[in-house]
Amino acid sequence: MIREDAMALAAQKKRLKTSHATMQVTRIEEWCVDAETADEATALLAAGQGHRCRLGDCLNVELDSLTE
Repeated sequence: MIREDAMALAAQKKRLKTSHATMQVTRIEEWCVDAETADEATALLAAGQGHRCRLGDCLNVELDSLTE
């Protein structure tokens, strides 16, 4: 048996399964909004106004369920 055949046989033996998960991810994002005061900016951001300036860092990941 040549090496390529042996590698192909080994790959067949190690078939991977795809698993689907439901995960809760907590992330800090940087958002920007144009406003005259900090209070106005807070109100606008709380109302969903503005835009994401930077995606941010993932702080926590919690696995809820896993389906094979």
